[in-house]
Amino acid sequence: MEYILGIVILVIALIIWGYFLKRKHFKEIDQLEAWKMDIMNRPILEELSKVKQLNMTGETEEMFERWRKEWDAIITVYLPDVEELFFDAEDYVDKYRLGKSKEVQRMISTKLTDIVKTIEKILMELNDLVGSEEKNRVEIEEIKESYRKIKKDLLAHRHTFAKAADPLDDMLDEIVEILKQYEEATENGNYLNARELVLSIKNKLATIQTRMDIIPQLLLDGHSSLPTSISELKDGFKEMVEQGYSLEHIEFETEILRLEAELEHYNVQLNLAEAEVAEKGINEIFDHVNLLYDLLEKEVLSKQYLIKNENLLKENLEAFEYENDKLKAETAVVRHSYHVTESELSAQKKLEKQIDKLIKRFQLLTLKIADNATISSVLSDEMKEIEAILNELKVEHEVFSEKLHALRKDELQAREVLQELRKKMGDTSRTISQSNVPGLPERYRDLLSEAKESIEDVQSKLEENPLDMGSVHIFLEKAIASVTRLYENTEVLIEEMLLAEKVIQYGNRYRSRYPAVAEALRTAEQYFRDYEYERALEVAVSAIEKVEPGILDKIEANMEEVHS
Repeated sequence: MEYILGIVILVIALIIWGYFLKRKHFKEIDQLEAWKMDIMNRPILEELSKVKQLNMTGETEEMFERWRKEWDAIITVYLPDVEELFFDAEDYVDKYRLGKSKEVQRMISTKLTDIVKTIEKILMELNDLVGSEEKNRVEIEEIKESYRKIKKDLLAHRHTFAKAADPLDDMLDEIVEILKQYEEATENGNYLNARELVLSIKNKLATIQTRMDIIPQLLLDGHSSLPTSISELKDGFKEMVEQGYSLEHIEFETEILRLEAELEHYNVQLNLAEAEVAEKGINEIFDHVNLLYDLLEKEVLSKQYLIKNENLLKENLEAFEYENDKLKAETAVVRHSYHVTESELSAQKKLEKQIDKLIKRFQLLTLKIADNATISSVLSDEMKEIEAILNELKVEHEVFSEKLHALRKDELQAREVLQELRKKMGDTSRTISQSNVPGLPERYRDLLSEAKESIEDVQSKLEENPLDMGSVHIFLEKAIASVTRLYENTEVLIEEMLLAEKVIQYGNRYRSRYPAVAEALRTAEQYFRDYEYERALEVAVSAIEKVEPGILDKIEANMEEVHS
């Protein structure tokens, strides 16, 4: 019984599964059917009817007939074939041949896609044709108006175009011929060809207008401005040669001949109304002419610079040579009193050699200037380089001079600091004496000995001849550190001595009651008599703190109150 029930449930499950599977495939077929209906409902015939408003001749007629045949084929052949495939797909689903149905659906989708592509191609070509007719109709009037305006301007200002007026006339005549071709193409229904002719006319008119805008100025440049500039250049060059300028490096004659030949060529191009080529060439000639002007001007300015600065540079070199001789003598004097390092001496000798070399270089330059055979711009560059090197040497000279002066200055400062350290030592001794310190602990005596010895070392270094300020600075820094430590320890020593004395005196009140305190105070007193004030203070405070906490802070506060 359970076996039969299982079979029944399985059969029911298969029926339900088959139902939903068929439903899914039928839904996909319905979607393809909706796509097919959308294609059939497209208003292709209405779009095709727009063409009938045009001249139904020539390419228009040919294209219309092709589109109509393609649409008829879609309606009478392709879509019925698709309809047959729909029947097959549904039949396969009913028979549960779902794989076969899926294959047929793919065939339907492919055919519908091809049909859509054909329709879209028809509509695109149709819109191009109709659009071309509409654009041609609007733009041809604008073109005719532009043509009339350009023709009128050419007639009114013909003299400003000189020989270029005839080629411009020929270009306008070409446009008239193209307009005739346009009218013929339109009458014959060849609207796409007519569109190409319209675009060609627009481009030619734009070219003519551009040329008419620039030709008058180019004619002025080519026949007046540039010839005048070239003539002035030739006169200027001739005058400079007569004045003794060396100008071979410019290759002036060769360059002028080339520019004159190019100018003649571009003037011929202008006469042919080839304005774009002529404009580029004439602008390049202008650039070369300006370059020649700049080169000649550079030589003039360079000559003026040489005349203006030759004597001035000579005076500067002589003055600097004199200053360096003084520095050399000063170095020799300083070496008797101070230690000068080998690197510093080497720098001074190097400076001297560089000055000699620079003077010889300037002397050679003056010979070239007098000979007047070298290019002025080259000579001026040489002079500027010598001036730059001279300025660099002046900086080096100043640095070395300051180092020499600094030696004496450093010595005076070192002696002043040494005097201050001696005074500070004296102040420390008076402070000890005035504070009634019973004696000095060994540690403090060591500091005192160290400070005195470091001061004597500095004094000894200052008495050496030649004086080595590097060593003086090292010993001086050591002396400053030693005296500073001594001064700081003096204040600590006095404070510890006074505190130890006060704490011991204060602790006497506890001697009779606390034997441990009495014993500690006796030890502290012994340390005090041995001048070990720090240890005396520590022992005394440690003992009294046990019976009276905070005693040290209390005594310090009382001492501050008394001193204030």
